[in-house]
Amino acid sequence: MSDWKAKRFWTSSAVLPRDGGFGIELDGRAVKTPAKRALLVPTRKMAEAIAAEWDAQEDIINPNTMPVTKTANSAIDKVATQHDEVADLLAAYGDSDLLCYRADSPEGLVARQAAQWDPMLDWAADTLGARLHPRVGIMHVPQDPDTLARLRARTHALDDFELAAFHDLVSLSGSLVLGFAAALDARDADALWTLSRLDEIWQEEQWGEDEEATEMAAVKRDAFLHAKRMFDLARARQ
Repeated sequence: MSDWKAKRFWTSSAVLPRDGGFGIELDGRAVKTPAKRALLVPTRKMAEAIAAEWDAQEDIINPNTMPVTKTANSAIDKVATQHDEVADLLAAYGDSDLLCYRADSPEGLVARQAAQWDPMLDWAADTLGARLHPRVGIMHVPQDPDTLARLRARTHALDDFELAAFHDLVSLSGSLVLGFAAALDARDADALWTLSRLDEIWQEEQWGEDEEATEMAAVKRDAFLHAKRMFDLARARQ
């Protein structure tokens, strides 16, 4: 197995307007995606964040320290080539949204779910025009088709970069409602992440903390907060 690793070959980066967006250059050479497409992003702030990640690299390039670059690459190489499929995948969460599947016991958990999740369903009804209804148990009960159609239209309306970030907001939380709530600043992103872990937090309170599960939750939280940052960068129009 080869031990070859990419090394820093440039002195400085630059952000330049190009083709209706912004590109990043390293010593005058345009940065490309892994699929060899031009790395063009919709906002200057996103481009500046990517340039900062490249500037922060030292001798060896470490992609794990370049999350904005990674998500932008995904938006261009993956989401842009299958936008409708990705949007449909995410919109489908509306029919099985985490916030709608409730416990029938114990009373403390039932009450906590109602107190913390019902306000988010109310928010979705008021802001998104989509009233989702809670169910007791884990058996799937379809939501109203018109409601799902409205959520699907909103999801499809996101551009490639917004959708790439939105993918992680929804898939990590298990909730289309929480994904939209994070994207639209309904609440602090960290608070929304905590809402998505209500059941896990309850279990921890009853039985104690599992170290491995806690570590994994921390990784997912960081990814959720990064996705929120990416969504904001995608909308940081100038």
